[in-house]
Amino acid sequence: MSKTYDYIVAGSGLAGLSFLYRLLKEESLQHKNILVIDAAQKSQNDRTWCFWEKEDGPFESLVCHQWETLQFFSPQVSKEFKMKAYRYKMIQSGDFYSHVLEFIQGFSSVSFVQEQILEIVEVGNNAMVKTDKGNYSAEYVFNSTSLFYPKMTEENTLLQHFLGWYIQTEAPIFNPKVGTLMDFTLPQTHGTTFMYVLPTAENVALVEYTLFTERILKEEEYEVALKGYIKEKLGIDNYQITHTEFGVIPMSLAKFPAYLGKNKRIVNIGTAGGYTKPSTGYTFQFVQKHIGLILAQLKENQSPIVTLSFREKMFEWYDRTLLDVLLTKSLSGEQIFSSLFKRVDPERILAFLANESGFWEEFNIRNSVPQFPFVFSGMKQLMG
Repeated sequence: MSKTYDYIVAGSGLAGLSFLYRLLKEESLQHKNILVIDAAQKSQNDRTWCFWEKEDGPFESLVCHQWETLQFFSPQVSKEFKMKAYRYKMIQSGDFYSHVLEFIQGFSSVSFVQEQILEIVEVGNNAMVKTDKGNYSAEYVFNSTSLFYPKMTEENTLLQHFLGWYIQTEAPIFNPKVGTLMDFTLPQTHGTTFMYVLPTAENVALVEYTLFTERILKEEEYEVALKGYIKEKLGIDNYQITHTEFGVIPMSLAKFPAYLGKNKRIVNIGTAGGYTKPSTGYTFQFVQKHIGLILAQLKENQSPIVTLSFREKMFEWYDRTLLDVLLTKSLSGEQIFSSLFKRVDPERILAFLANESGFWEEFNIRNSVPQFPFVFSGMKQLMG
């Protein structure tokens, strides 16, 4: 016999813990009997999440640094801009995990099991999670594991992969008020290639080598690029690497299912539910937006399945079109983003990439890039 819960959270990463934390913040939902299943216990500071937003978010207390001023560089464009509405924010995953897990300890209605998930299936009006140690059922399973990922190939998917170094210098070299969002003044041999530089103090910065390509590189290739950039572009010879992080994020045209089962009892969240933005790989803010919609429906005793609005479908089409342009190599990432930052107010670009722009802004953005590749890819996505 399997033990039955109200909700099961399958996977305790960003999406799973965000959903659990925010659900427990809701008085009308915090009494729910919840089980969290994951083979690993999240405790390490394994990644940095950066995003932009206008107001304080649900994890505002965890923001370790934020920037009002950003820079963009390419061979054609050099631009520094101070944002009026948005702030570019940074959260460390270690802070996130410890904060959420400490908060959850105050709720006896939440249980954790550290087990390997083998299968998730719908059984009548419930869903069942089968692990290497037992079976568990619930009214809904909120899944953020990769069990139901669609088939991703080099034809339909780019990988956003990166190696980031937190470096510390003896001398005060950086301006912690100004972050570099993208620096494309690098060889574009592999495909879309740029650096982030996010200073958090006058002698501390995250320098991250990022690529959108079909395949990841050898470890030494990332290291060579970082060493060269730090020495030649930043002019730094002496520094300590205090922390490193490596990640791979799928940017895919493949359809990630929002739910599974005839009765829609398996709800995919996070990357598993398509919350990673296909054209940029940004995930943190889109996870929070979608979870907010799910919780709003649960509070009204409605199904947690969220139906995309017309505007959300429009942004999905924009994303798929841009990604198709990159996949077909009709234009390079450097060409696209250089065209955008040369002709459009950078804050309007950020609004567009956050799915928060208006029709007139989108018209200007569409007209700021070479038309034919986007028209061709856009038509292809409409018909596909």
